[in-house]
Amino acid sequence: MALSTRPTRLDYCQYLVSSQINYTLTNFADHSAKLSHDQLNRFLRDDKLTPRLVGEQTSGQIITSLNGYLIFDDTVADKNYSRSLELVRRQWSGNTHLVIRGIGIVTCLYVNTCRSSVT
Repeated sequence: MALSTRPTRLDYCQYLVSSQINYTLTNFADHSAKLSHDQLNRFLRDDKLTPRLVGEQTSGQIITSLNGYLIFDDTVADKNYSRSLELVRRQWSGNTHLVIRGIGIVTCLYVNTCRSSVT
């Protein structure tokens, strides 16, 4: 069955963020209702998403400091009984140590621990 939807960088990035163990295209295609392995393979072959490109796109959004920390945290919201929510996918849950139906959530937080003195 030919699928008409083309992969995007957002599709691929969301997969990488939500997949905690298996980053293969086969696993991605197995967990995608709209994308095939061949589509993903062609996308990655032709698209050049480099660390430099990601850095260039985000560098103006973070003001770095020696006292600053960039923190990422991921979690899976269990939705085993939800059948109609679009964001629900089969994914690994570190909490249950099983593949469950859930929504992957990644939180990014920048904390600057510099204290300013008020006089």
